[in-house]
Amino acid sequence: MESGAYDFVVAGGGIAGLVLATRLSEDPSQHILVLEAGADHSEDPRVKTPAFYSALMKTEVDWDFQTADQPGLNGRIINLNQGKALGGSSVMNAQVFAPPTRKLIDSWATLGNEGWDWNGLGDYYSKAYTSPSIPKDLEKSLGVDGWVVNDIAKGPVQVSFPGNPLHPIREAWAETFRNQGYLMPDNPWANPSIGIGAFSNLASIDPVRTERSHAAKTYYSSAKERKNLHVLTNAVVEKVLLKDHSTEVIGVQYCYKSETKTVTARKEVIIAAGALQSPKLLELSGIGNADLLDGHNIKVTKNLPGVEENLQDHLCAMHEYMTNHAGLLTSVGIKTYAYMPVTKHLSGEGREALKKLLQQNRPQGEESSDQTQSRARAYYEVAENALLSGDEPSAAYLTVIAQNPVSPDPDTGKPLPPVPGRYVKIAAVPSQPLSRGNIEIYAEHMLYLHTIAASPPLNSLFKRPPKLSTPLAYFTDSDAAKKYIRSRAISMWHPAGTCAMLPEEKGGVVNTELKVYGVQNLRIVDSSVVPLLPPGNLQSTVYAVAEKAADLIKQEYGLK
Repeated sequence: MESGAYDFVVAGGGIAGLVLATRLSEDPSQHILVLEAGADHSEDPRVKTPAFYSALMKTEVDWDFQTADQPGLNGRIINLNQGKALGGSSVMNAQVFAPPTRKLIDSWATLGNEGWDWNGLGDYYSKAYTSPSIPKDLEKSLGVDGWVVNDIAKGPVQVSFPGNPLHPIREAWAETFRNQGYLMPDNPWANPSIGIGAFSNLASIDPVRTERSHAAKTYYSSAKERKNLHVLTNAVVEKVLLKDHSTEVIGVQYCYKSETKTVTARKEVIIAAGALQSPKLLELSGIGNADLLDGHNIKVTKNLPGVEENLQDHLCAMHEYMTNHAGLLTSVGIKTYAYMPVTKHLSGEGREALKKLLQQNRPQGEESSDQTQSRARAYYEVAENALLSGDEPSAAYLTVIAQNPVSPDPDTGKPLPPVPGRYVKIAAVPSQPLSRGNIEIYAEHMLYLHTIAASPPLNSLFKRPPKLSTPLAYFTDSDAAKKYIRSRAISMWHPAGTCAMLPEEKGGVVNTELKVYGVQNLRIVDSSVVPLLPPGNLQSTVYAVAEKAADLIKQEYGLK
Protein backbone atom coordinates (compact mmCIF):
# COMPACT_ATOMS: atom_id res chain seq x y z
CA MET A 1 0.00 0.00 0.00
CA GLU A 2 2.56 2.62 -1.09
CA SER A 3 -0.17 4.86 -2.56
CA GLY A 4 -2.81 6.63 -0.50
CA ALA A 5 -2.03 8.16 2.89
CA TYR A 6 0.12 7.36 5.89
CA ASP A 7 0.56 9.11 9.20
CA PHE A 8 4.30 9.46 8.67
CA VAL A 9 6.25 9.19 5.43
CA VAL A 10 9.99 8.69 5.93
CA ALA A 11 12.24 9.60 2.99
CA GLY A 12 15.26 7.34 3.40
CA GLY A 13 15.68 3.87 4.89
CA GLY A 14 19.14 4.27 6.38
CA ILE A 15 20.06 4.23 10.06
CA ALA A 16 17.86 7.15 11.10
CA GLY A 17 14.94 6.21 8.87
CA LEU A 18 14.74 2.64 10.15
CA VAL A 19 15.11 3.68 13.79
CA LEU A 20 12.20 6.10 13.34
CA ALA A 21 10.07 3.58 11.47
CA THR A 22 10.65 0.93 14.12
CA ARG A 23 9.89 3.21 17.07
CA LEU A 24 6.89 5.03 15.55
CA SER A 25 5.28 1.78 14.41
CA GLU A 26 5.31 0.56 18.03
CA ASP A 27 1.97 2.38 18.21
CA PRO A 28 -0.39 0.18 16.13
CA SER A 29 -2.67 3.13 15.41
CA GLN A 30 0.03 4.82 13.33
CA HIS A 31 0.81 3.88 9.73
CA ILE A 32 4.37 4.42 8.58
CA LEU A 33 5.85 4.34 5.07
CA VAL A 34 9.60 4.26 4.43
CA LEU A 35 10.85 5.00 0.92
CA GLU A 36 14.41 3.77 0.30
CA ALA A 37 16.33 4.37 -2.94
CA GLY A 38 18.41 1.20 -2.63
CA ALA A 39 17.55 -2.46 -2.30
CA ASP A 40 17.61 -4.80 0.69
CA HIS A 41 21.07 -6.40 0.69
CA SER A 42 20.84 -7.91 4.16
CA GLU A 43 21.57 -11.43 2.92
CA ASP A 44 24.44 -10.40 0.64
CA PRO A 45 27.61 -12.18 1.85
CA ARG A 46 29.57 -8.97 1.26
CA VAL A 47 27.30 -7.22 3.74
CA LYS A 48 27.16 -10.00 6.30
CA THR A 49 30.93 -10.59 6.37
CA PRO A 50 32.64 -7.82 8.40
CA ALA A 51 35.95 -7.96 6.53
CA PHE A 52 34.30 -7.48 3.13
CA TYR A 53 33.22 -3.87 3.58
CA SER A 54 35.77 -2.55 1.08
CA ALA A 55 34.30 -4.91 -1.55
CA LEU A 56 31.04 -2.92 -1.38
CA MET A 57 32.61 0.35 -2.50
CA LYS A 58 31.67 1.48 -6.02
CA THR A 59 29.00 -1.22 -6.29
CA GLU A 60 25.21 -1.07 -6.41
CA VAL A 61 25.28 -0.66 -2.61
CA ASP A 62 27.24 2.61 -2.85
CA TRP A 63 26.01 6.03 -3.97
CA ASP A 64 29.65 6.60 -4.97
CA PHE A 65 29.67 10.38 -4.54
CA GLN A 66 32.76 12.44 -5.30
CA THR A 67 33.83 15.92 -4.29
CA ALA A 68 34.84 18.69 -6.63
CA ASP A 69 38.57 19.40 -6.90
CA GLN A 70 39.85 20.21 -3.41
CA PRO A 71 42.39 23.08 -3.47
CA GLY A 72 43.63 22.27 0.05
CA LEU A 73 44.35 18.67 -0.97
CA ASN A 74 46.43 19.41 -4.07
CA GLY A 75 43.35 19.66 -6.26
CA ARG A 76 42.43 16.03 -5.71
CA ILE A 77 38.89 14.66 -6.10
CA ILE A 78 37.90 12.75 -2.95
CA ASN A 79 35.58 9.74 -2.89
CA LEU A 80 32.59 9.96 -0.55
CA ASN A 81 31.20 6.45 -0.21
CA GLN A 82 27.64 6.36 1.17
CA GLY A 83 25.31 3.40 1.55
CA LYS A 84 22.54 3.01 -1.03
CA ALA A 85 20.65 0.17 0.60
CA LEU A 86 18.11 -0.60 3.27
CA GLY A 87 20.14 0.23 6.36
CA GLY A 88 22.10 3.00 4.64
CA SER A 89 25.77 3.31 5.46
CA SER A 90 25.44 0.85 8.35
CA VAL A 91 25.39 -1.79 5.59
CA MET A 92 28.79 -0.84 4.13
CA ASN A 93 30.80 1.09 6.72
CA ALA A 94 33.83 -0.21 8.63
CA GLN A 95 31.51 -1.04 11.56
CA VAL A 96 33.31 1.18 14.05
CA PHE A 97 31.02 1.97 16.98
CA ALA A 98 32.87 4.84 18.66
CA PRO A 99 31.77 6.73 21.76
CA PRO A 100 31.33 10.50 21.78
CA THR A 101 32.69 12.67 24.56
CA ARG A 102 30.42 14.42 27.00
CA LYS A 103 31.95 17.85 26.39
CA LEU A 104 31.51 17.54 22.64
CA ILE A 105 27.81 16.77 22.97
CA ASP A 106 27.46 19.53 25.57
CA SER A 107 28.83 21.92 22.94
CA TRP A 108 25.73 21.25 20.82
CA ALA A 109 23.70 22.97 23.52
CA THR A 110 26.29 25.75 23.75
CA LEU A 111 25.65 26.48 20.08
CA GLY A 112 22.00 27.21 20.91
CA ASN A 113 20.32 23.80 21.05
CA GLU A 114 18.62 23.53 24.43
CA GLY A 115 17.98 19.93 25.47
CA TRP A 116 20.72 18.53 23.25
CA ASP A 117 23.53 18.37 25.80
CA TRP A 118 24.82 15.08 27.20
CA ASN A 119 22.06 14.97 29.81
CA GLY A 120 19.51 15.19 27.00
CA LEU A 121 21.13 12.80 24.51
CA GLY A 122 23.42 10.44 26.42
CA ASP A 123 20.82 7.83 27.35
CA TYR A 124 19.83 7.42 23.70
CA TYR A 125 23.23 5.96 22.84
CA SER A 126 22.57 3.16 25.31
CA LYS A 127 19.11 2.63 23.85
CA ALA A 128 20.64 1.76 20.47
CA TYR A 129 23.08 -1.07 21.24
CA THR A 130 23.78 -4.01 23.52
CA SER A 131 27.12 -3.89 25.28
CA PRO A 132 29.27 -7.02 25.02
CA SER A 133 30.08 -9.44 27.79
CA ILE A 134 33.84 -9.53 28.45
CA PRO A 135 35.37 -12.64 30.05
CA LYS A 136 37.67 -11.70 32.93
CA ASP A 137 40.63 -13.59 31.48
CA LEU A 138 40.48 -11.55 28.25
CA GLU A 139 40.35 -8.08 29.80
CA LYS A 140 44.12 -7.51 29.67
CA SER A 141 44.57 -8.66 26.07
CA LEU A 142 41.63 -6.49 25.04
CA GLY A 143 43.18 -3.53 26.81
CA VAL A 144 40.18 -3.00 29.10
CA ASP A 145 41.53 -4.36 32.38
CA GLY A 146 41.46 -0.90 33.98
CA TRP A 147 37.77 -0.31 33.33
CA VAL A 148 35.83 -0.24 36.56
CA VAL A 149 32.39 0.89 35.35
CA ASN A 150 30.23 -1.67 33.58
CA ASP A 151 28.38 -0.75 30.41
CA ILE A 152 24.91 -2.31 30.54
CA ALA A 153 23.26 -1.05 27.35
CA LYS A 154 20.51 -3.31 25.96
CA GLY A 155 19.57 -2.01 22.50
CA PRO A 156 19.01 -3.63 19.09
CA VAL A 157 22.49 -3.21 17.57
CA GLN A 158 24.90 -5.95 18.64
CA VAL A 159 28.49 -4.85 19.22
CA SER A 160 31.74 -6.58 20.10
CA PHE A 161 35.49 -6.17 20.13
CA PRO A 162 36.20 -7.23 16.54
CA GLY A 163 38.35 -10.18 15.55
CA ASN A 164 40.72 -12.24 17.63
CA PRO A 165 40.54 -11.15 21.30
CA LEU A 166 44.20 -12.12 21.71
CA HIS A 167 45.34 -9.89 18.83
CA PRO A 168 48.56 -8.21 20.09
CA ILE A 169 47.77 -4.73 18.77
CA ARG A 170 45.24 -3.95 21.51
CA GLU A 171 47.41 -4.67 24.53
CA ALA A 172 50.45 -3.04 22.92
CA TRP A 173 48.39 0.05 22.06
CA ALA A 174 47.04 0.31 25.60
CA GLU A 175 50.47 -0.10 27.22
CA THR A 176 52.10 2.41 24.88
CA PHE A 177 49.56 5.10 25.65
CA ARG A 178 49.68 4.20 29.35
CA ASN A 179 53.42 4.90 29.25
CA GLN A 180 52.74 8.23 27.53
CA GLY A 181 50.14 9.15 30.16
CA TYR A 182 47.20 8.85 27.79
CA LEU A 183 45.43 5.58 28.57
CA MET A 184 41.67 5.93 29.00
CA PRO A 185 41.26 5.07 32.71
CA ASP A 186 37.69 3.83 32.37
CA ASN A 187 35.05 2.63 29.92
CA PRO A 188 34.47 5.56 27.52
CA TRP A 189 30.87 4.44 26.95
CA ALA A 190 29.94 4.23 30.60
CA ASN A 191 32.02 7.26 31.60
CA PRO A 192 32.10 9.73 28.68
CA SER A 193 33.32 12.57 30.89
CA ILE A 194 36.95 11.46 30.56
CA GLY A 195 37.35 12.61 26.98
CA ILE A 196 41.07 11.92 26.51
CA GLY A 197 43.04 8.71 26.09
CA ALA A 198 43.41 5.40 24.28
CA PHE A 199 40.93 2.54 24.32
CA SER A 200 39.90 -0.60 22.46
CA ASN A 201 36.96 0.23 20.25
CA LEU A 202 33.73 -1.62 19.70
CA ALA A 203 32.38 -2.64 16.30
CA SER A 204 28.83 -3.24 15.13
CA ILE A 205 29.52 -6.96 14.73
CA ASP A 206 27.27 -9.56 16.34
CA PRO A 207 29.53 -11.45 18.78
CA VAL A 208 27.55 -14.69 18.37
CA ARG A 209 27.02 -14.75 14.61
CA THR A 210 30.23 -12.79 13.85
CA GLU A 211 28.20 -10.92 11.21
CA ARG A 212 27.67 -7.23 10.58
CA SER A 213 24.95 -5.82 12.83
CA HIS A 214 23.24 -3.05 10.86
CA ALA A 215 19.99 -1.09 11.02
CA ALA A 216 18.09 -3.32 8.59
CA LYS A 217 19.14 -6.50 10.39
CA THR A 218 18.45 -5.19 13.89
CA TYR A 219 15.82 -2.45 14.04
CA TYR A 220 13.85 -3.27 10.91
CA SER A 221 13.95 -7.05 11.30
CA SER A 222 12.21 -6.73 14.66
CA ALA A 223 9.39 -4.65 13.14
CA LYS A 224 9.01 -5.85 9.55
CA GLU A 225 5.97 -8.04 10.28
CA ARG A 226 3.97 -5.16 11.73
CA LYS A 227 0.94 -4.46 9.56
CA ASN A 228 1.23 -0.72 10.14
CA LEU A 229 4.78 -0.49 8.74
CA HIS A 230 5.50 -0.56 5.02
CA VAL A 231 9.00 -0.28 3.56
CA LEU A 232 9.35 0.22 -0.18
CA THR A 233 12.86 -0.28 -1.60
CA ASN A 234 14.18 1.00 -4.94
CA ALA A 235 11.96 4.06 -4.49
CA VAL A 236 13.73 7.39 -5.03
CA VAL A 237 12.11 10.39 -3.35
CA GLU A 238 12.25 13.41 -5.66
CA LYS A 239 10.70 16.20 -3.59
CA VAL A 240 8.22 17.00 -0.85
CA LEU A 241 4.73 18.14 -1.82
CA LEU A 242 3.20 21.38 -0.57
CA LYS A 243 -0.46 22.31 -0.15
CA ASP A 244 -1.66 24.95 -2.63
CA HIS A 245 1.74 26.67 -2.94
CA SER A 246 1.86 27.20 0.82
CA THR A 247 4.55 26.13 3.28
CA GLU A 248 2.48 23.18 4.54
CA VAL A 249 3.97 19.82 3.57
CA ILE A 250 1.39 17.16 2.67
CA GLY A 251 3.44 14.33 1.16
CA VAL A 252 6.22 13.38 -1.24
CA GLN A 253 6.77 12.64 -4.89
CA TYR A 254 8.93 9.63 -5.70
CA CYS A 255 10.00 7.43 -8.59
CA TYR A 256 9.35 3.68 -8.48
CA LYS A 257 9.88 1.34 -11.42
CA SER A 258 10.34 4.35 -13.72
CA GLU A 259 6.95 5.78 -12.73
CA THR A 260 6.36 9.01 -10.84
CA LYS A 261 4.11 8.49 -7.82
CA THR A 262 2.89 10.53 -4.87
CA VAL A 263 1.92 9.66 -1.33
CA THR A 264 0.23 11.74 1.35
CA ALA A 265 1.38 12.19 4.95
CA ARG A 266 -1.42 12.88 7.42
CA LYS A 267 0.96 14.08 10.12
CA GLU A 268 4.51 14.57 8.84
CA VAL A 269 7.12 13.92 6.23
CA ILE A 270 10.47 13.04 7.79
CA ILE A 271 13.54 13.39 5.59
CA ALA A 272 16.25 10.90 6.55
CA ALA A 273 18.30 10.76 3.36
CA GLY A 274 21.70 11.64 4.81
CA ALA A 275 23.97 14.67 4.79
CA LEU A 276 24.44 14.68 1.02
CA GLN A 277 20.88 13.89 -0.08
CA SER A 278 18.66 15.61 2.50
CA PRO A 279 19.68 19.17 1.54
CA LYS A 280 19.21 18.23 -2.11
CA LEU A 281 15.62 17.15 -1.38
CA LEU A 282 14.94 20.43 0.39
CA GLU A 283 16.28 22.46 -2.51
CA LEU A 284 14.32 20.49 -5.11
CA SER A 285 11.27 21.32 -2.98
CA GLY A 286 12.01 25.04 -3.02
CA ILE A 287 13.53 25.20 0.46
CA GLY A 288 17.02 26.68 0.57
CA ASN A 289 19.09 29.67 -0.46
CA ALA A 290 16.78 31.80 -2.60
CA ASP A 291 19.59 33.00 -4.86
CA LEU A 292 20.66 29.44 -5.62
CA LEU A 293 17.09 28.28 -6.23
CA ASP A 294 16.34 31.23 -8.50
CA GLY A 295 19.43 30.39 -10.52
CA HIS A 296 18.01 26.92 -11.18
CA ASN A 297 14.46 28.14 -11.86
CA ILE A 298 13.10 26.48 -8.72
CA LYS A 299 10.17 28.29 -7.11
CA VAL A 300 11.19 29.47 -3.64
CA THR A 301 8.99 28.12 -0.86
CA LYS A 302 11.23 29.14 2.03
CA ASN A 303 14.45 31.13 1.84
CA LEU A 304 16.73 29.16 4.15
CA PRO A 305 20.37 30.02 3.36
CA GLY A 306 21.79 27.40 5.73
CA VAL A 307 20.64 24.49 3.56
CA GLU A 308 23.64 22.64 2.11
CA GLU A 309 26.08 24.84 4.05
CA ASN A 310 28.22 23.81 7.03
CA LEU A 311 29.32 20.45 5.56
CA GLN A 312 31.69 18.77 8.01
CA ASP A 313 33.67 15.58 7.56
CA HIS A 314 36.61 13.79 9.11
CA LEU A 315 39.83 13.77 7.12
CA CYS A 316 42.12 10.79 7.56
CA ALA A 317 45.85 10.50 6.84
CA MET A 318 47.71 7.30 7.66
CA HIS A 319 51.22 6.01 8.25
CA GLU A 320 51.75 2.43 7.09
CA TYR A 321 54.37 0.57 9.13
CA MET A 322 55.83 -2.71 7.97
CA THR A 323 55.55 -5.57 10.42
CA ASN A 324 57.21 -8.96 10.55
CA HIS A 325 54.28 -10.36 12.52
CA ALA A 326 52.06 -12.30 10.11
CA GLY A 327 49.47 -12.72 12.86
CA LEU A 328 48.76 -9.00 12.87
CA LEU A 329 46.96 -9.33 9.56
CA THR A 330 44.83 -12.36 10.36
CA SER A 331 42.05 -10.19 11.79
CA VAL A 332 41.35 -7.10 9.72
CA GLY A 333 39.59 -3.95 10.82
CA ILE A 334 39.89 -0.98 13.17
CA LYS A 335 40.65 -2.27 16.64
CA THR A 336 42.07 0.58 18.69
CA TYR A 337 41.34 4.25 19.18
CA ALA A 338 42.73 7.21 21.09
CA TYR A 339 41.21 10.63 21.63
CA MET A 340 44.13 13.04 21.85
CA PRO A 341 44.68 16.75 22.55
CA VAL A 342 47.30 18.77 20.75
CA THR A 343 48.43 21.05 23.57
CA LYS A 344 49.89 18.29 25.74
CA HIS A 345 52.61 17.40 23.24
CA LEU A 346 53.52 20.95 22.24
CA SER A 347 56.23 22.89 24.02
CA GLY A 348 55.39 26.05 25.93
CA GLU A 349 56.51 28.01 22.90
CA GLY A 350 54.33 25.80 20.73
CA ARG A 351 51.28 26.48 22.87
CA GLU A 352 51.80 30.20 22.47
CA ALA A 353 52.12 29.72 18.72
CA LEU A 354 48.84 27.78 18.75
CA LYS A 355 47.09 30.61 20.59
CA LYS A 356 48.46 33.08 18.06
CA LEU A 357 47.38 30.87 15.16
CA LEU A 358 43.85 30.60 16.54
CA GLN A 359 43.68 34.35 17.08
CA GLN A 360 44.85 35.07 13.53
CA ASN A 361 42.25 32.75 12.03
CA ARG A 362 39.32 33.82 14.21
CA PRO A 363 36.34 34.87 12.06
CA GLN A 364 35.96 38.62 11.79
CA GLY A 365 32.89 40.81 11.61
CA GLU A 366 31.67 40.69 15.22
CA GLU A 367 28.73 43.00 14.47
CA SER A 368 27.74 41.30 11.23
CA SER A 369 24.26 39.78 10.98
CA ASP A 370 25.39 37.52 8.14
CA GLN A 371 24.40 33.93 8.95
CA THR A 372 27.64 32.47 7.65
CA GLN A 373 29.74 34.72 9.86
CA SER A 374 27.47 34.18 12.85
CA ARG A 375 27.76 30.40 12.51
CA ALA A 376 31.51 30.55 11.93
CA ARG A 377 32.05 32.61 15.09
CA ALA A 378 29.93 30.24 17.18
CA TYR A 379 31.79 27.17 15.93
CA TYR A 380 35.18 28.78 16.29
CA GLU A 381 34.61 29.68 19.91
CA VAL A 382 33.65 26.09 20.77
CA ALA A 383 36.62 24.62 18.88
CA GLU A 384 39.10 27.16 20.24
CA ASN A 385 38.14 26.36 23.82
CA ALA A 386 38.49 22.63 23.11
CA LEU A 387 41.88 22.99 21.45
CA LEU A 388 43.35 25.05 24.27
CA SER A 389 41.84 23.15 27.19
CA GLY A 390 44.06 20.08 26.92
CA ASP A 391 41.28 17.84 28.23
CA GLU A 392 39.32 17.57 24.99
CA PRO A 393 40.47 15.77 21.83
CA SER A 394 41.56 17.62 18.73
CA ALA A 395 42.19 14.35 16.89
CA ALA A 396 41.37 10.67 17.04
CA TYR A 397 44.16 8.14 16.46
CA LEU A 398 43.35 4.64 15.27
CA THR A 399 44.96 1.51 13.93
CA VAL A 400 43.80 -0.15 10.73
CA ILE A 401 44.71 -3.78 10.23
CA ALA A 402 44.41 -4.27 6.47
CA GLN A 403 46.49 -5.60 3.63
CA ASN A 404 45.34 -3.22 0.90
CA PRO A 405 46.13 0.49 1.11
CA VAL A 406 43.29 2.94 0.57
CA SER A 407 45.48 6.03 0.33
CA PRO A 408 45.67 7.78 -3.04
CA ASP A 409 48.61 8.13 -5.35
CA PRO A 410 49.87 11.71 -4.73
CA ASP A 411 50.28 12.29 -8.47
CA THR A 412 47.14 10.72 -9.94
CA GLY A 413 44.76 10.65 -6.96
CA LYS A 414 43.83 7.06 -7.81
CA PRO A 415 43.99 4.26 -5.21
CA LEU A 416 47.47 2.86 -4.82
CA PRO A 417 48.11 -0.80 -5.63
CA PRO A 418 49.05 -3.15 -2.77
CA VAL A 419 52.55 -2.56 -1.43
CA PRO A 420 54.72 -5.67 -1.04
CA GLY A 421 55.05 -6.69 2.59
CA ARG A 422 52.80 -6.59 5.64
CA TYR A 423 51.73 -3.18 6.92
CA VAL A 424 49.71 -1.86 9.84
CA LYS A 425 48.25 1.61 9.46
CA ILE A 426 48.13 4.22 12.18
CA ALA A 427 45.91 7.16 11.33
CA ALA A 428 45.09 10.59 12.70
CA VAL A 429 41.63 12.09 12.21
CA PRO A 430 41.09 15.75 13.21
CA SER A 431 38.10 16.10 15.50
CA GLN A 432 37.74 19.87 15.38
CA PRO A 433 37.11 20.44 11.64
CA LEU A 434 38.05 24.11 11.48
CA SER A 435 40.54 23.82 8.63
CA ARG A 436 39.88 25.85 5.51
CA GLY A 437 43.33 25.13 4.11
CA ASN A 438 45.44 25.71 7.24
CA ILE A 439 46.44 22.35 8.74
CA GLU A 440 48.99 23.31 11.42
CA ILE A 441 47.20 21.36 14.16
CA TYR A 442 46.74 18.30 11.98
CA ALA A 443 50.45 18.33 11.13
CA GLU A 444 51.36 18.24 14.83
CA HIS A 445 49.24 15.13 15.29
CA MET A 446 50.82 13.43 12.29
CA LEU A 447 54.26 14.09 13.77
CA TYR A 448 53.17 12.64 17.10
CA LEU A 449 52.05 9.43 15.40
CA HIS A 450 55.72 8.72 14.66
CA THR A 451 56.45 9.10 18.38
CA ILE A 452 53.70 6.64 19.28
CA ALA A 453 54.84 4.09 16.70
CA ALA A 454 58.43 4.32 17.95
CA SER A 455 57.45 3.84 21.60
CA PRO A 456 57.41 0.49 23.45
CA PRO A 457 55.74 -1.90 23.42
CA LEU A 458 53.98 -0.88 20.18
CA ASN A 459 57.31 -0.56 18.39
CA SER A 460 58.00 -4.25 18.99
CA LEU A 461 55.29 -5.08 16.44
CA PHE A 462 57.00 -3.13 13.67
CA LYS A 463 60.14 -3.68 11.68
CA ARG A 464 63.17 -1.85 13.10
CA PRO A 465 64.32 0.59 11.95
CA PRO A 466 60.86 1.71 10.88
CA LYS A 467 59.95 0.91 7.30
CA LEU A 468 57.01 2.82 5.87
CA SER A 469 55.11 2.19 2.67
CA THR A 470 56.10 5.48 0.99
CA PRO A 471 59.15 7.78 1.16
CA LEU A 472 56.81 10.74 1.75
CA ALA A 473 56.02 9.38 5.22
CA TYR A 474 59.56 9.82 6.55
CA PHE A 475 58.98 13.39 7.66
CA THR A 476 60.36 15.06 10.77
CA ASP A 477 59.01 18.61 10.55
CA SER A 478 55.67 20.34 10.26
CA ASP A 479 56.07 21.51 6.67
CA ALA A 480 56.79 17.98 5.44
CA ALA A 481 53.87 16.66 7.49
CA LYS A 482 51.54 19.18 5.84
CA LYS A 483 52.82 18.17 2.41
CA TYR A 484 52.07 14.55 3.27
CA ILE A 485 48.54 15.37 4.46
CA ARG A 486 47.71 17.35 1.33
CA SER A 487 48.83 14.50 -0.91
CA ARG A 488 47.47 11.54 1.07
CA ALA A 489 44.48 12.48 3.23
CA ILE A 490 41.11 10.97 2.35
CA SER A 491 37.58 11.28 3.69
CA MET A 492 36.44 9.06 6.55
CA TRP A 493 32.97 9.25 4.94
CA HIS A 494 31.36 10.99 7.92
CA PRO A 495 29.56 13.92 6.23
CA ALA A 496 27.33 15.91 8.58
CA GLY A 497 25.88 19.33 9.31
CA THR A 498 24.30 20.29 5.97
CA CYS A 499 20.86 20.83 7.54
CA ALA A 500 22.27 21.87 10.89
CA MET A 501 20.30 22.04 14.10
CA LEU A 502 21.10 25.64 15.03
CA PRO A 503 19.19 28.86 15.62
CA GLU A 504 18.01 30.18 12.27
CA GLU A 505 19.99 33.39 12.72
CA LYS A 506 23.16 31.28 12.91
CA GLY A 507 22.38 29.53 9.65
CA GLY A 508 20.35 26.70 11.14
CA VAL A 509 17.92 24.62 9.09
CA VAL A 510 16.06 22.76 11.85
CA ASN A 511 15.14 23.68 15.41
CA THR A 512 15.61 21.57 18.53
CA GLU A 513 12.58 19.46 17.58
CA LEU A 514 14.30 18.86 14.20
CA LYS A 515 11.52 20.75 12.41
CA VAL A 516 12.50 22.74 9.33
CA TYR A 517 12.25 26.48 9.95
CA GLY A 518 9.30 28.17 8.27
CA VAL A 519 7.77 24.95 6.93
CA GLN A 520 4.98 22.91 8.53
CA ASN A 521 4.90 19.12 8.92
CA LEU A 522 8.51 18.57 7.87
CA ARG A 523 11.40 17.24 9.96
CA ILE A 524 14.89 16.08 9.17
CA VAL A 525 16.47 13.26 11.15
CA ASP A 526 19.90 12.06 10.05
CA SER A 527 23.55 13.12 10.14
CA SER A 528 22.75 16.35 8.30
CA VAL A 529 21.26 17.85 11.49
CA VAL A 530 24.37 17.12 13.60
CA PRO A 531 25.72 20.61 14.38
CA LEU A 532 29.26 19.52 15.31
CA LEU A 533 30.95 16.21 14.56
CA PRO A 534 31.88 13.92 17.45
CA PRO A 535 35.57 12.94 17.58
CA GLY A 536 35.09 9.35 16.38
CA ASN A 537 33.00 7.58 13.79
CA LEU A 538 29.52 8.99 13.33
CA GLN A 539 27.44 5.80 13.33
CA SER A 540 26.58 5.63 17.04
CA THR A 541 25.59 9.30 17.13
CA VAL A 542 23.14 8.91 14.23
CA TYR A 543 21.46 6.05 16.09
CA ALA A 544 21.21 8.21 19.23
CA VAL A 545 19.84 11.26 17.39
CA ALA A 546 17.19 9.11 15.71
CA GLU A 547 16.17 7.50 19.01
CA LYS A 548 15.73 10.92 20.60
CA ALA A 549 13.83 12.18 17.56
CA ALA A 550 11.41 9.25 17.82
CA ASP A 551 10.66 10.18 21.42
CA LEU A 552 10.15 13.85 20.49
CA ILE A 553 7.62 12.85 17.83
CA LYS A 554 5.84 10.39 20.12
CA GLN A 555 5.55 13.01 22.84
CA GLU A 556 4.13 15.61 20.46
CA TYR A 557 1.40 13.31 19.15
CA GLY A 558 0.77 11.34 22.34
CA LEU A 559 1.85 8.04 20.80
CA LYS A 560 2.63 4.80 22.60
